[in-house]
Amino acid sequence: MTTSSDAAGTAADATGTAASPDDPAGPGRPAEAGRIAVDLRVALSPLVRRLRQVKPDGELTFSQISAMVRLDREGPATATELAAGEGIRPQSMCTIIGVLQERGLVVRDPDPSDGRRIVVSLSQAGLDGLHGARAERARRLARAIDEELTPEEQRLLADAIPLLERITRRV
Repeated sequence: MTTSSDAAGTAADATGTAASPDDPAGPGRPAEAGRIAVDLRVALSPLVRRLRQVKPDGELTFSQISAMVRLDREGPATATELAAGEGIRPQSMCTIIGVLQERGLVVRDPDPSDGRRIVVSLSQAGLDGLHGARAERARRLARAIDEELTPEEQRLLADAIPLLERITRRV
C-alpha cells in the first residue's frame, strides 16, 4: 500500500532520522514522526472539511460558526477578544457579530465589570442551533464509523482518541 508520505518521497538515513530539512518531523527528528504527521493530516483534512459542510441551517459561514463555538466554550467575550482568539481583525469580528445578532443567535450586553465595554454571548436560539449542528455532525460521523469499521477497528479508533487529544494540545 502506498501512503502519501511514500508519494512525497520522504527519505531517511540508516539511523531513521529525516534526511531532508523539509521533512515535517524537522531536521534530526525521527522520520517516522514526519510520515505519521503527513499521513494524519492527509487523512483528517477531508474528514474535517466534510463535517464542516454539514450545516443544518445551511446559511452560517465557517467564521460565524467558529465565533459561536468559541462563545459556547469560553463564555461571553468582547468583539476584540473574539477577534484575537480567531486570529482576525476586530472590524471583521464586528461584522460577524452583527450578522449573528440580526439572526438572533447572539446578544450584546454591557460588561458587568465595566459598563463601557460590550460583551457578546450566545442567545438561546444560538445555543440550540449550535448544539443541533453538533448533534447532526455526530450522527453522521457515528453512522460512518458503524457502517465502515469492524468492531475491532472501532476499538482501535477509540483507543487512538486520547492520543489525538494529546497531540492536538501541542500543535
